[in-house]
Amino acid sequence: MKLKLAALVIGATFGFSGLANAADFVIKFSHVVAQDTPKGKAAEYFKKLAEERTKGRVQVQVFPNSQLYKDKEELEALQLGAVQMLAPSLAKFGPLGAKEFEVFDLPYIFDNYDELHKVTQGPIGMQLLSKLESKGIKGLAYWDNGFKVFSANKPLKSPADFKGLKMRIQSSKVLEEEMRALGALPQVMAFSETYQALQTGVVDGTENPPSNMLTQKMHEVQKHLTVTNHGYLGYAVIVNKKFWDGLPKDVRVTLEGAMKDATNYANKIAQQENDNDLAKIKASGKTQVYVPTPAERAAFKKALTPVHTKMSDRIGEGLVQLIYKQTGYTPN
Repeated sequence: MKLKLAALVIGATFGFSGLANAADFVIKFSHVVAQDTPKGKAAEYFKKLAEERTKGRVQVQVFPNSQLYKDKEELEALQLGAVQMLAPSLAKFGPLGAKEFEVFDLPYIFDNYDELHKVTQGPIGMQLLSKLESKGIKGLAYWDNGFKVFSANKPLKSPADFKGLKMRIQSSKVLEEEMRALGALPQVMAFSETYQALQTGVVDGTENPPSNMLTQKMHEVQKHLTVTNHGYLGYAVIVNKKFWDGLPKDVRVTLEGAMKDATNYANKIAQQENDNDLAKIKASGKTQVYVPTPAERAAFKKALTPVHTKMSDRIGEGLVQLIYKQTGYTPN
């Protein structure tokens, strides 16, 4: 893996340098999802604003769909300086040593975007981003994707339906515990490998916002989808701290403004994109979409609430309680 990453670092550093000779500063922005997802569109929007507002002094090269790095490689590549900007899902920071970010993986901790934004756009969110600086990473913003749904090749109408299923998840101890609470077998796997694993039966199902399911064509190899909205999937836009701090102040201020506007755009389109993509999945006829009744939703919440208690020590009890206070969540 180290040798592979080193080769990718060299390729990313030198292989694309010819694209940007005219710019004073180059930002390679790598991500793992498709260009027509909320994150993909927001990355392109940031590129447009950054290049226009710096009058070409900054060029942003966006590499979607794991073109440069997969999930496990991209954070190390950022720390090494092979890329300057990423927007990884918040679950990725746990393995890096910032376990507090796994609070966003707790099931049903946010019921809606208003509750979520009290955290991501408030002091708690900024405090969490500051914890990345000791790792050579500067956190700039949070971008929404959306709330997750479950999918499999069998109906998932109750927790009992998950028993024995192999469910793909991101690398997160909280998500592992979530699947175990449902009686499923958690399978940590790179996002780019998930479609093939679903297609070949290596895993039985997964969880994702509808936009990720549609753009990766997972709905073509999953017969059933349940709109549980049980968990949040969001991203932190991060940069290599040494690179960012080394930019001239006027350039950095301009890029901060572009990021602020790109963030507003990202979060504005996220819910609409996911609603539209869920409708497209339903219209495709390839996947049966099921919306739980209030009683069924309550059963899912009851089954998953113990995850909060089991994971509080890992995440930090104080942080969990702060978010409860912000959102009005009660375990009961």
